[in-house]
Amino acid sequence: MNVNIDQSWKKYLNPEFEKPYFKDLVAFVKAEYQNHTCFPKGSDIFNAFNHCTFDDVKVVIIGQDPYHGIGQANGLCFSVIDGISHPPSLINIFKEIEKDLNIPYPKSGNLMPWAAQGVLLLNATLTVRAHNAGSHQNKGWEQFTDAVIKMISAEKTNVVFLLWGGFAKKKKKLIDTTKHIVLESGHPSPLSANRGYWFGNGHFSKTNSQLEQVGEPSIDWKLE
Repeated sequence: MNVNIDQSWKKYLNPEFEKPYFKDLVAFVKAEYQNHTCFPKGSDIFNAFNHCTFDDVKVVIIGQDPYHGIGQANGLCFSVIDGISHPPSLINIFKEIEKDLNIPYPKSGNLMPWAAQGVLLLNATLTVRAHNAGSHQNKGWEQFTDAVIKMISAEKTNVVFLLWGGFAKKKKKLIDTTKHIVLESGHPSPLSANRGYWFGNGHFSKTNSQLEQVGEPSIDWKLE
């Protein structure tokens, strides 16, 4: 695994890359990709950072691990490659945007236009073995992505963190809530959404309202 990461992040993350746990993680990921089908493709592992520079980060959305079906994952949490059917959680994200902002449901599930506007779409675990959800958890990725969240919290101000579901909500302890905005709700997965924990959270309009209050441009959540 080559750590192809945008220059803007290197100043902050180079110390992590030198730590023993990260070197062990690289060795693990390399072996997995050599011996198994894994996602996303190697060149996309750090896409969350390469499509959203450190300076641009205004919003952070935290996912758990990449989609594990063929051709789905593109390195951004909840996002899929163009032309791929939308997974259930993504469908519910788009339905909430439709309801919240009256934006039509999009054809593409590729969230790169959000990343380009400063939305860091960060999975806690950046790789996965095909058809084996959670297979790369507890190998070091979480230590790395926790360090990313803590670093953003320390180095920036007025970032909107969207924590969806129990797993993401546990990351709240890494965030300085005196200088950042944290919005929490249930997860957009059908299990949570259909119990009333997701729909109606208004997170997309609330994010824009928070950004506007601190003089930042709002996010255009429309994808096409």
